[in-house]
Amino acid sequence: MAGDILVVGAGPVGLSLALGLARHGVACRIIDRLVEPLPYCRAIGITPRTLEVAEAMGFARDMVDAGLWLTGMRSVVQGYPAQDRLAPNLGLPYAELGLPQYETERILTSHLEAHGVRVERGLTLTALNQDSDGVDAVLDGPQGGAARFSYVVGCDGAHSAVRKLAGIGFEGDAFPWPFMLGDVRIDWDLPYGHALRALRLHEDAPPDMFIAIPLPERGRYRVSMMAPEALVGSGGSDHGIQAEMKGPSLQDLQAIADDLLPGKPPLSDLRWSSIFKISMRLASRYRQGRLFLAGDAAHIHPPTGGQGMNTGIQDAFNLAWKLAAAVTGRAAPALLDSYEAERRPVGADVVARTRAASEGYGREGGHKPDPLVDAQIRVQYRESPIVMHGNAPLQEDRLGAGDRAPDANGLRRRGLGFPLHLFELLSDTQHTLLIQPGPDAATTPEALAGDVETLRAAAGGRLGAVVILPAGAQAVESGPDLLQIVDAEGSFAAAYGAGVWLVRPDGYLGWCADGLGEPGLRAYFETIFAPSAVPDSAQSTAAVA
Repeated sequence: MAGDILVVGAGPVGLSLALGLARHGVACRIIDRLVEPLPYCRAIGITPRTLEVAEAMGFARDMVDAGLWLTGMRSVVQGYPAQDRLAPNLGLPYAELGLPQYETERILTSHLEAHGVRVERGLTLTALNQDSDGVDAVLDGPQGGAARFSYVVGCDGAHSAVRKLAGIGFEGDAFPWPFMLGDVRIDWDLPYGHALRALRLHEDAPPDMFIAIPLPERGRYRVSMMAPEALVGSGGSDHGIQAEMKGPSLQDLQAIADDLLPGKPPLSDLRWSSIFKISMRLASRYRQGRLFLAGDAAHIHPPTGGQGMNTGIQDAFNLAWKLAAAVTGRAAPALLDSYEAERRPVGADVVARTRAASEGYGREGGHKPDPLVDAQIRVQYRESPIVMHGNAPLQEDRLGAGDRAPDANGLRRRGLGFPLHLFELLSDTQHTLLIQPGPDAATTPEALAGDVETLRAAAGGRLGAVVILPAGAQAVESGPDLLQIVDAEGSFAAAYGAGVWLVRPDGYLGWCADGLGEPGLRAYFETIFAPSAVPDSAQSTAAVA
């Protein structure tokens, strides 16, 4: 039987996948064709949902410490007076963070190395051949040669070798207008953490633009704008940074700033610059047998809204726990199929939304997009083949299976003099059962221990359980297998209500019902785990709601 999982590509997506596998105790190799990481601060914005993923995987604090909060936007349109708009408070665990991609990669690499996994650089994937038991790969470079793996995941970008070798289509088209990027210092009065966009609109052409996204170092910005035809040579790829082309000079960037910015603030200290091209493409499949795609290998689109890297990291988070279950023999066949079923619609939506936003950039008028969409909090898997709804009918305005598990604050645990929030009680390496007894519940938390133990056996031992007690209740420690928490501020009750919820390792609800004795939980475990015939005793008659 084949052994390790091969992750191709050591950008944020590949690093996130490798780290997720390592946290599950699954060995992998991660390779990259580049001898050194790229120095460009390509992706910058970290969405609130990606920071929730980072918290689950243990590196959110490092990201926050290295980044800056994106606090607002100054808009200068058609020469009218500048307007400052503060970023809205979305009431989420995290706001939007600014962090250069090279810093994201540094943090992920450090955490991955702490698990004993190092990126193997200068290796290129040149051939793949899969059968029913594994994948034979040929790697060119130091420590290269032929190797066999259980699964191979292409996190290798828009020009993915895995996608091409798998024969997976990548349909779409390219924007006809190239851009130029630069990392510069700007001397102006823009508040720390604010971005800026200056636009001059045209009826039948893209707007003239100057976009500045703040970097953590005070006074530094990643700027982007249309590239004059004279600066763009022939050749190059159809997407991404054109590293083989000469980048624009500081004078080229300053000319656009002088044309569009009031006061003509001086740009200085150019650290790097590049020509950048944009395409919109979506892989026809995310899986071909034992080969998978994630991130830019599966979807590319305009950078509007900062969705690309974030969507890729969330691809990896969705896939990691499923691959870990598969490689250890615990996964039912439907589990790996669910990756494409859940994540490809997300990729399709991002491609469509960012294309529409880019084509209408500066012409939004009074339209106010839902900020939770760009925050990626609205992503849900209600139509997934592996989520199951209990006895309560699924309603649009009610929390249900397939939804993101919301956080809850002000939770109290006996013996701790400080409050907790719900995400601290969840795990990215196992399912977690949340039980909120209703006011008429006849079963005590202590009596639930036996039912939980039966379910834990069905889950291969990878099941946490938390009983949420109402404000004013007294938690009684009954052992490490059934944690009792008091909802002191009522935030859990407000977000969830009474019932039972099963939170998957990726923070989504896999199953929910009014009570633990309701049918369906056994079926859920049989769908996820194999062989995993849940004992009949798991269908407890305990009434907890």
